[in-house]
Amino acid sequence: MAATKDIPSSILIIGSGVFGLSTAHALAQRDAFKSSKITLLERLDFPAPDAASIDTSRIIRPDYADGAYAALMAEAHPHWRESGLCLTQDTNADGGDDDAHLYLVRALENVKTRLGLKLGRREEGGQVEPMETPEDVGRVTSCMGGECGQRGYVNWTSGWADAEAGMCHMRKLVERLDKVEFKTAEVAKLNYGKEKVESVELVGGEKLTADLVVLATGAWTPKLVDLRGIASATGQVLAYIDITQEEQDRLGSNPVVLCETNGMFIIPPRNRELKVARHGYGYANLTRIPHPERQGEMITVSLPRTKQDDPKMNIPFEGDKACREYLAKSIPDLATRPWTHTRICWYTDTPTGDWLISYHPTYSNLFVTTGGSGHAYKFLPVVGERIVDIMTGNENDDLGAELTKKWKWPEQRKKVDHVWTDDWRGGVKGMYLDEEMAKGQEGVTKSRL
Repeated sequence: MAATKDIPSSILIIGSGVFGLSTAHALAQRDAFKSSKITLLERLDFPAPDAASIDTSRIIRPDYADGAYAALMAEAHPHWRESGLCLTQDTNADGGDDDAHLYLVRALENVKTRLGLKLGRREEGGQVEPMETPEDVGRVTSCMGGECGQRGYVNWTSGWADAEAGMCHMRKLVERLDKVEFKTAEVAKLNYGKEKVESVELVGGEKLTADLVVLATGAWTPKLVDLRGIASATGQVLAYIDITQEEQDRLGSNPVVLCETNGMFIIPPRNRELKVARHGYGYANLTRIPHPERQGEMITVSLPRTKQDDPKMNIPFEGDKACREYLAKSIPDLATRPWTHTRICWYTDTPTGDWLISYHPTYSNLFVTTGGSGHAYKFLPVVGERIVDIMTGNENDDLGAELTKKWKWPEQRKKVDHVWTDDWRGGVKGMYLDEEMAKGQEGVTKSRL
């Protein structure tokens, strides 16, 4: 459905993550869709425990080197509380860390120009505080007791949010509108005709039809539409420890610390639980599946493997070691604290880190919303409006025109099937989950789960 086409009488949204729920919320509030039947299909009972958006925390920041996302975050920013984000690099700019330094320079410029934030120390009314030396970083992160970086800046208007609580709040907002029907069932496949999706087939054989199908299935999307060379699922490591009340009191008011050099970050604790994680290139889980669009063909794509598949699954040794070393460096007195649990969070990565919000070029009634690339959650309060603008062919403003261009279906696919993003990340590019899982676990401080 574009601006010149009729409003669909029925809309089926598959997936209730950030893109799916926010789209449902925006559609349900628009007069143009007041006569449309809107159904939201959920794979598991909400909230799905293995969904990328269901977790203890997510970073909330307008700190982008890309001005369009900084501007979009200016719309979402007022919806979140401020707790602080300390962005650092681990080496000086002349020490082989030019990419991290350039990112920080551009991000700092964008929060000054796009958001109008004031430079200076917090106690003097400043909102963004440059940190030029290790001593500056140490002053801001003094309660952690370790080494958190060589330079960077702290944005006191950024911070973090309880990810699951935010999703549950959005779900309640959608429910209150009394316009969306929720249904729990797993999709087996989309049944494609020559130019449209004929039906959505559920596990068990039931078939659903709709004038418009919105695919918002996150890292599971490559199972339902051919995204080879466009977007791929990658697994990111998260690890958690329990702490004492004294440690909670000491660390709870600390800003989030994110190292642009290696992608490692620590979220301040809540309810005596602290999280260590990495925004990295991640692991690919290559899986042989039937081609989602063509019968009789098989393809290989990366798909999530989670604790829903294997309840005893923990992160690979490589990721465990990276989290342990960063914890030991940043908060030395917690260095040997066992993980209470670990998990792999699954992104859908694109080559550039830009999202894919677009009609499919072949199937006229299929609208795809995926490719969050690990940075979509913070836009939860506002992204649905931008998605529906694109859905209706309304760019709305200059930012809308820029986002439409960024998020459009690519004119060409990459020559390789699995996409490793070229966006900024930490860790090593090209790791495969099975290979990393097969490596030894010597020296790992075991999880209790």
